Amino acid sequence: MTSIQELDGRKGRIITDQDASDISRVEELSYDLKINETMTREVKSVTPEMRLASVLEILRIGRISGVPVQANQNLIGILSIEDIVRAMEKDDLGAPVSKYMSTSVISVNAYDPVVKAIETFSTYRVGRLPVIDESGKLIGIITKGDITRGILTALQKDYKVEELRRYRASHLFEDITSDRTSLILRYSIKARDYINGGQASSHIKRALLRLGASPQLARQSGIAIYEAEMNLIIHSDHGGIIRVQIEPHRILMQTTDDGPGIPDVKLALQTGWSTATQEARDMGFGAGMGLVNIRRCVDRMELESTPGKGTKLLMEINLRNEERFKESEQAEVTPGTKEV
Repeated sequence: MTSIQELDGRKGRIITDQDASDISRVEELSYDLKINETMTREVKSVTPEMRLASVLEILRIGRISGVPVQANQNLIGILSIEDIVRAMEKDDLGAPVSKYMSTSVISVNAYDPVVKAIETFSTYRVGRLPVIDESGKLIGIITKGDITRGILTALQKDYKVEELRRYRASHLFEDITSDRTSLILRYSIKARDYINGGQASSHIKRALLRLGASPQLARQSGIAIYEAEMNLIIHSDHGGIIRVQIEPHRILMQTTDDGPGIPDVKLALQTGWSTATQEARDMGFGAGMGLVNIRRCVDRMELESTPGKGTKLLMEINLRNEERFKESEQAEVTPGTKEV
């Protein structure tokens, strides 16, 4: 068995992940929200026979800039304020709607994600889109303003839920009295599971933030555990286990697998050295920077490996006074550990 221990990896340095690009929650919501969740349901429509002067009054009272045109409950056109302005320039407000309406109706489906409406607005540069159901029946209207309000409402709900979760999590150590309290997180990682690579590190990072960790500390831990997670996916035969022990004064992260092991641990710690397969390299992995990046982010790193038997990687971050999680000031005799 070969092993190596690294101490004082970060020494107070600021670790950043500038190369990481996260999808913002606003972008995520544009895919999560459906059009029928943000559209205006009370649709004011007109008939092709109505006079433009009457429609102008409808727009004024409703403070809207356009209306769908229906005949026999079928959507046949759209009339906008721009169309009415064209009629006013010709002193033709007595004309029927059918004379100035647009018959090229661009609509969206109620069950489509909001991003579909955004793409349609961008492509056709219209101000409003009729929303139809599965049978083609008009059930709503969506504007860019509707989308903005819908996303803001969803973000507000997100914020309230997340604040409640953060409050509960951040008081976890404070509310438990024991000589030594630990929160243990465990994740099973599958070999060659590139699609789900990074999920465990993402969950761990989110858990730390909810416990009250600073964004900087969460990033450092996230980078270290991401590299360790990808090593299990790329190099292990059957995957492995990630175990994270969170205590008020430290974060202890560990990965274990049952093979194939590392013949030369010192060589494995050199920048650029890698045993990644061609498959992993073709997917952009295996640059030989994993252990190097881990060492930059942690205070202690221990790597033990036996060829043919497996590898154990231990990473520890000791929390500074301002980083420590809150805990009860009183202590009882019985130690407590909560494992998830």
